[in-house]
Amino acid sequence: MELVWLEDFTALAEHGSFVRAAAARHITQPAFSRRIRALEQWMGVSLFLRTPQGTVLTEAGKHIQASAVDAVGRLYRLRAEAQEIDGKVAKTLQFAATHSLSFTFFPRWVRTLEQGAPMEAVRLHSDTMAACEQLLLHGDSQFLLSHRHVAVPTKLSPEQFESLKIGEDTLIPLVGCELAGTQTVEALPYLAYTDASGLGRVVSHWLRENAASTQLTPRFNSHLAAVLMSMALENKGLAWIPKSLAEQEIAEGRLVRGLSEQWDIPLEIHLTRPRILVSAFADSFWKKLVSR
Repeated sequence: MELVWLEDFTALAEHGSFVRAAAARHITQPAFSRRIRALEQWMGVSLFLRTPQGTVLTEAGKHIQASAVDAVGRLYRLRAEAQEIDGKVAKTLQFAATHSLSFTFFPRWVRTLEQGAPMEAVRLHSDTMAACEQLLLHGDSQFLLSHRHVAVPTKLSPEQFESLKIGEDTLIPLVGCELAGTQTVEALPYLAYTDASGLGRVVSHWLRENAASTQLTPRFNSHLAAVLMSMALENKGLAWIPKSLAEQEIAEGRLVRGLSEQWDIPLEIHLTRPRILVSAFADSFWKKLVSR
């Protein structure tokens, strides 16, 4: 048994595609497939069903999914604990944040916190939601800063992780000024998020629940809200962009509503951490946040 096999298992369970999961794991698809087969041989059962539409978990795969994620997290926390005891963990607050919040919310939030007393060393890793979740699971980050929607369940187990609401935001359907009011919803080119994007999970869920009869076919995909915003500014289509990211462009009239306010998606901004933080320094920081 190798740790990477369990990490590959969770990636394939999330992406439902050998190609997408291999890309997320930064290895070739044949090598990824060999490791999945090796895990299945070690388990002695098939964990995935291969179909023309992708892969789905077997009953055995569903049974071990939560335990596999838990095992990976526990092993990485054990490593972090050993480093803490050995004195190798510096007094650095380590944050993983999704790209859109790294650009806008995080700098302002840190400045607000420092009004009471300057923070010591801070490290910020900016990436997709999926990558940030892995950083938190592996103990490479103490905190995850991300958008949340109340109706979209988190992929981080509430038994292992807890979160604190620290802000609010809104996803607004925006277009460039040349497209304003000129087309129907279905006729507007749709600029969509990829599966790796946390905002993409929210938009997809919201559209399924609130606009199932509306057919929006993606013309362009990206995991970056900033890229979708750039495409919208070039009048390439409609995109749901966080208000916090597009405030200036909206104020200047370069981005305008493509749809009415009933299409807005409310968001919360959360800071998530493992329930057991290895670093006493990081734990003290969390307790101060909770008491604010």
